[in-house]
Amino acid sequence: MMHDGHRKLSRRTVLQGMLLTAAATALPSLDALAQEQKPGTRPIPSTGERLPAVGLGSWITFNVGNDPVLLKECTAVMEHFFQEGGRMIDSSPMYGSSQATIGHGLSQLGAIDQVFSTDKIWTSDADDGQAQSEESRAEWGVPRFDLLQVHNLVAWEAHLKTLFEMKEAGEVRYVGITTSHGRRHDSFERIMRNEPLDFVQLTYNVVDREAEERLLPLARERGIGVIVNRPFQQGRLTERLASEPLPAWATEVGADSWAQFILKFIISHPAVTCAIPATTRVDHVRENMAAAGEPLPDDAMRQRMAAYVREL
Repeated sequence: MMHDGHRKLSRRTVLQGMLLTAAATALPSLDALAQEQKPGTRPIPSTGERLPAVGLGSWITFNVGNDPVLLKECTAVMEHFFQEGGRMIDSSPMYGSSQATIGHGLSQLGAIDQVFSTDKIWTSDADDGQAQSEESRAEWGVPRFDLLQVHNLVAWEAHLKTLFEMKEAGEVRYVGITTSHGRRHDSFERIMRNEPLDFVQLTYNVVDREAEERLLPLARERGIGVIVNRPFQQGRLTERLASEPLPAWATEVGADSWAQFILKFIISHPAVTCAIPATTRVDHVRENMAAAGEPLPDDAMRQRMAAYVREL
C-alpha cells in the first residue's frame, strides 16, 4: 500500500505532466519558431528549386588576402549568413582574393553543404573557360558549382557553349550571364531571347530601374531567374539616404531601416529570385536577411516607395 506522501507526489507528477503536455501542444516548437524566422524563398524558374531571396555578394568586401583578422571577420559574416538561413554566395575571378576567402570560410564552418555556390567565367580567352572554372572551384573547395555565369558578357558565345556542355556533363547545375551598372542591355536582351539560360544577373534597385522596362519582364516570360547586384550602389545609396527620414509607413512592409526598405523593394518584384548585397558586418547581414521576410510591398506600395526616394 502506498504512503500518502507517495500518493500526493504521484498526483503532483501527473498534474505537472498534464500541464507540460498542454504547453507543448499550445506553443510551437523551437524548431518551428526557427523555421518561421528563416528568410522568404523564391523558386528558380527552370527547376522549381527554392532559394532564399537575399544572398551574399563578395565584390570588394571579401578581397582581404591573407590577413588573419579580416579573414576571421569574413568567416563571421558567412557564419551568421548561414545561421539566418542564407544560401547563395556570389563571387568571380575578377574579385581578387574573394574566392579564397569564401573557401576559407566554408572550410572553417564546415558549410559546403549549406552554400549555393555562384561564380563566373571572366576571361577573354575563349578556350580558357573550363580551366578557369576549375581554378575557381578549387579556391572555393566545393565539389562543383551550383551556378556559373559569363561575367559581363566577356567572350560570351564561347563561354556559354562551354558552360552548357559542363551542365550536360553534370559539372555545373545552372548557367547564366551577368551585367552591371546598366551596361549592354541590348546585347543582354538578345542573349536572353535566344539562349536557354537559367539565370541572369543585373543591377536593379529603387533608383536604378532601367531593368524594369525590358529585362525583368523578359525574364518572367522566358522563365529565367534574376539575381540582383549592386542593390545599395556599393553603399552609396544607403549612405545618401542615411540623413533622410525613413517614412513612417515603411513599417507597413516591415522595413526598419533604409537597407531593408531598398531590399524589400527589390525582392518584391515578381521577376527577382535573389538580391546579393555585400557586407563586412555581422549586424548588416542580420538586417539584410530579415528584409526577406513578410510583409513585402505590393505593386502600389512599390510605386510609393520609388516615388518617395525620387523626391528626396
